[in-house]
Amino acid sequence: MSKPGQPDPETHDFDREFRAQLSQMTAGIAPTAFTTAFADWAMHLAQSPGRRAALGRQALARAQDTWAFALRALAGGSLSPSEGLEGEADRRFDDDAWTRFPFNVYARAYQNNAALMRSAVGGVHGVTEDHAQLMEFAVRMLLDASSPSNYLASNPELLALTQAERGQNLVRGLKHLFEDIDRTLKGAAPAGVEEFEVGKTLAVTPGKVVFRNELIELIQYAPATQDVFAEPVLVVPAWIMKYYILDLSPRNSMVKYLVDKGHTVFMISWKNPGEADRGMGMDDYVEKGLRAAIDAVAAIVPKRRIHAVGYCIGGTLLSIGAAALARDRDERLASVTMLAAQTDFSEPGELAFFINPSQLAMLEAMMHRKGVLESRQMGGAFALLRAQDLLWQPMVDQYVKGKRTPLVDLMAWNADGTRMPWRMHTEYLYRLYLDNELATNRFPVAGRRVRLSDIRVPMFVVGTETDHVAPWKSVYKVDNLVRSDDFTFLLTSGGHNAGIVSGPVHPKRHYRMLTRKLADPHLAPEEWVEVATRHDGSWWPAWQGWLAAHSGAGVKPPAMGAPRKGYAPVEDAPGSYVRQR
Repeated sequence: MSKPGQPDPETHDFDREFRAQLSQMTAGIAPTAFTTAFADWAMHLAQSPGRRAALGRQALARAQDTWAFALRALAGGSLSPSEGLEGEADRRFDDDAWTRFPFNVYARAYQNNAALMRSAVGGVHGVTEDHAQLMEFAVRMLLDASSPSNYLASNPELLALTQAERGQNLVRGLKHLFEDIDRTLKGAAPAGVEEFEVGKTLAVTPGKVVFRNELIELIQYAPATQDVFAEPVLVVPAWIMKYYILDLSPRNSMVKYLVDKGHTVFMISWKNPGEADRGMGMDDYVEKGLRAAIDAVAAIVPKRRIHAVGYCIGGTLLSIGAAALARDRDERLASVTMLAAQTDFSEPGELAFFINPSQLAMLEAMMHRKGVLESRQMGGAFALLRAQDLLWQPMVDQYVKGKRTPLVDLMAWNADGTRMPWRMHTEYLYRLYLDNELATNRFPVAGRRVRLSDIRVPMFVVGTETDHVAPWKSVYKVDNLVRSDDFTFLLTSGGHNAGIVSGPVHPKRHYRMLTRKLADPHLAPEEWVEVATRHDGSWWPAWQGWLAAHSGAGVKPPAMGAPRKGYAPVEDAPGSYVRQR
């Protein structure tokens, strides 16, 4: 007998297997989350006669506008589908080709229907905020999929291109489609990735793997200057990505930039887990990952504190580890830098669409069945957040226009995905995203709770303006949680990846930066933007200057590894784990 409120062990495994089977038909999307949101919206709309009447009037007005526009378009001549339109115009219909009948009518009708649908799911009193956001997301997905710009028959630009090329674009597009289907069935990488090879064109900064265990390889990079700053830098990347996003091409390699500036840099390279690693949990990632790396760096560069840098989930792990070190009176960290990393998950942004009990139950069932979460499943969720840019427009370009967009290094890296163990990812999603244990001082490490307020070392935190994964206002919340008396927050233009990997020189980037002391009053995000000074260019030099200011005088570079202490070089960078498929 199970306790009240607890799952019955006799049926739990059966139910979990059923959810795993269901996920095969729904592409991993939990239908109950959307149906519950729809029921909430529909029931409250039914109880809002005033709101229904307003929507009815709006529907009539939009229909009248569409018909009136169609009659004007039938008269001939050019007529923009956005002319006199109430609300913001859709930029997909800006081309002059859309001013001709009947395409301008298609575009006008679509824009009116889109405005009505967006209005219908918003502003219904009584609907929970989560359900309202989920309904808005579902409508956005539907509208992105149904846009006339996506289809040959309703897109005059595509028709003109097809006529000009006498259909050769469609022939190329069909060839691209068959190639992509074949690659997908074979589990191969996307077309063009073969031009980028780890260790040859990517991740080429010289170094050695100086430590390896069942979870990480630790890379120590060779010095590029006669003297180096006394304190080494340890970089903790996210384990949902290959580390070399921070060591891409030489022009935008953060590792190379730091080494060239005189820093001794160490990098964690996470193992790409398989089914046998299903039992790896968050404690393993803290102890066998972060702590093991700190132990190695401290042995190779003794009597020096460490500048720790964490990116994305790696930054979250770093904050957990830093709090655990502070709890244990371990003072080996000199500073903490967090790049696009969250610690308070109460407002996780658009990822919240996939973080609810129903969705997590299905995701957990999928992972339990295979032991890992495949990278393509994570990539699919991220793509849905920007479906027009990441799904529909690429499909139009490749399969209708017949154009292959040349891959760049960042795109090649993005296609080189990793898996995540069942236990770790389940703990991460439930304990951090869903229950927000870290921000509420309930997250345990090695059986004892940690508090972010124990972190007192200098901190440098970076958020990006258009981040869909870690919204900058959520990243900024760490200012409420730590007690650092030297806290710098920097907000840069760009998104989660491109904003961080900007290179040392970027004429199209800008950033704002502000340092506060513990005694200073806290600023709300909107206030912070008003006060922080704006600068043009990449944020990298500002951060490197901060690292230099928090480092000791130059010393001779340390030896590569420490064989007598058990950290003998194993192989050349980039190592073996990064090449695992």
